[in-house]
Amino acid sequence: MHIAPYDNRNKPIVDIDDALVPLNYFNIVKLTKGQAFEYRVPGYETCIVPATGTVDVTVEGEAFAALGTRGDDVWDGEPEGVYVPTGATAQMVCVSDAAEVFVAGAKYDKVLSPFAVRANELDKVQYGSDDTKTHRKIKHILGQKQHDKVGRLLVSELYTVGKGGWSGFPSHKHDTDRLPDETRHDETYNFRFRPNHGSGVQMLQREDGKPGDAYHIVDSSTICLDKGYHPCAVLPGYEMYYFTILGGLSQRSLVQYFQPSHADQLETIPGIKDMIAKFK
Repeated sequence: MHIAPYDNRNKPIVDIDDALVPLNYFNIVKLTKGQAFEYRVPGYETCIVPATGTVDVTVEGEAFAALGTRGDDVWDGEPEGVYVPTGATAQMVCVSDAAEVFVAGAKYDKVLSPFAVRANELDKVQYGSDDTKTHRKIKHILGQKQHDKVGRLLVSELYTVGKGGWSGFPSHKHDTDRLPDETRHDETYNFRFRPNHGSGVQMLQREDGKPGDAYHIVDSSTICLDKGYHPCAVLPGYEMYYFTILGGLSQRSLVQYFQPSHADQLETIPGIKDMIAKFK
């Protein structure tokens, strides 16, 4: 499902127990200097990630100062995040002129401990090639390095490398728990483009060999994925970014099932198997 950009007024874009992606939670919070925002999400662990700007974060009295290093846009520096345990009260206060903050969440019933992920603690991977039109890099905020400290939530930022090309290919899905071949992970994206009048397409093919759907994605589009194969592409001449939330039903590690029609292309894309191994 495509959710077109709109002024959400700091209210969740994907709320708890969403009909399509009940394992996900997503909010965008916009603040100006000195403004504060407080939230609590019962039944969901969350992660605070400034898209731009800097905020001071407090989680149940524990302080994490000066979170966020980026200025103009998501290409302007490295991401940072704070993990907020299930049901905990978190507050952010804007200390830059303005801030736009992503709040990502996944359904989880246990209460863990809060922690920060700073720019030097990210888990990064770059794969693909210009020749295969699949060149991209991924910055894991809650990734493999944080596996033992998080319940079901995976949070990453994905960037196309160069201008134009495909992401999420070979096409894959993760909508059914049937280990060891696949896990059920609901997924939510928020897209950005550089220049920001760029755009792309999100494909969604629910069954191999049958026609699917396509959504025209623009700057600040949100996509919710409950099932099906879901590659996306950006127009030539533009760069694409998407903030990625994955929430697992029974485990945190993601097991992708690659579409049989295209699975042989796993052998043609440089570094893709290393990329797959990072979603743990």
